[in-house]
Amino acid sequence: MNNSSHKVSWFEHLGSLLFRQPEDREQLVALLHSAYERNLLDSDALAMIEGVLHVSEMQVRDIMVPRSQMDTIDISEKPDEFIPYVIEKGHSRFPVTDGNKDHVIGILLAKDLLRYYAGEEAFDVRDMLRPAVFIPESKRLNILLKDFRRSRNHIAIVVDEYGGVAGLVTIEDVLEQIVGEIEDEYDFDEEEANIVADASGYYRVKAITEVASFNEVLAAAFSDEDFDTIGGLVTSKFGRLPKNGESIVIDNFRFTVLRADSRRLHLLKVEKVEPSA
Repeated sequence: MNNSSHKVSWFEHLGSLLFRQPEDREQLVALLHSAYERNLLDSDALAMIEGVLHVSEMQVRDIMVPRSQMDTIDISEKPDEFIPYVIEKGHSRFPVTDGNKDHVIGILLAKDLLRYYAGEEAFDVRDMLRPAVFIPESKRLNILLKDFRRSRNHIAIVVDEYGGVAGLVTIEDVLEQIVGEIEDEYDFDEEEANIVADASGYYRVKAITEVASFNEVLAAAFSDEDFDTIGGLVTSKFGRLPKNGESIVIDNFRFTVLRADSRRLHLLKVEKVEPSA
């Protein structure tokens, strides 16, 4: 049988399976993987389709930039005071607060600061602010993406059940769940360290970090005989490739997946935990 007739036969089989309809999502994913193994889908297409399926299951809290990592501007600051900060951070949008992060009064687009450099006499930051959009932590990502597309808004402030600011989420954060990691202002630069300590007491760790390096920085004692990288170790303990937001405790460390696609881990959140009795 030549390759052409083989593909025709497979398409007939695929159509037959779809006509019967998969009984659950697991069967659908298995069907897609079967198509990939038969070269009917490439790896990028498979990853994107799986990403779309995952997005419908995920909530904003699974991917948001936490409050502690939000870079904000206080309305009481003058442009000369906060513009160096804007340049340093390099974001395209900044939440503007009045007193504290629970009181977000709008969003400042960095490009609007060009008016200040143009020497406009009546420049007023308040006049430059775009309305802030507030969403709950429980909002589904597929619904959020529709809202982003409809409103042409690219950023939303996430609030908890008590109305306090829990973090923020951008349209790039959602799209990354479909197309894979996009380099943006909240990701590591290639030249930055593999392990970065956060002010909240946890660490962001690239999955490609060598186990020996992880042990040295975090005073851990993981063996590197079976796995060279911390991502390999975590994947092994799960027994499968974990999804974004999933956590596991290994020895005295809790690993939470911040970034992953259908092929590998990218970024982990690591917290030290008390040893079990």
